[in-house]
Amino acid sequence: MSTAAKLTFASTTVGAIGIVLFVHYQQKADQAAMHQGVIRDVEQQRIKKERQLDFEMQRQLEEEYRKVQNVKPSAD
Repeated sequence: MSTAAKLTFASTTVGAIGIVLFVHYQQKADQAAMHQGVIRDVEQQRIKKERQLDFEMQRQLEEEYRKVQNVKPSAD
């Protein structure tokens, strides 16, 4: 093999290996980013559920207080 052929073969081999490694790295990074999105969505759902439960508790307390106290509507 000539020197030019050896250089061409070596450079294409190194380039192909580099591309494969980059693609694998990029796939792992994308997978990690998607997983973080799932974690964020689960956390948002948990917060939403917690807020909904707090709202329901406040609504029940308001109903109980309205039964106990005479509340007149404001003039606003």
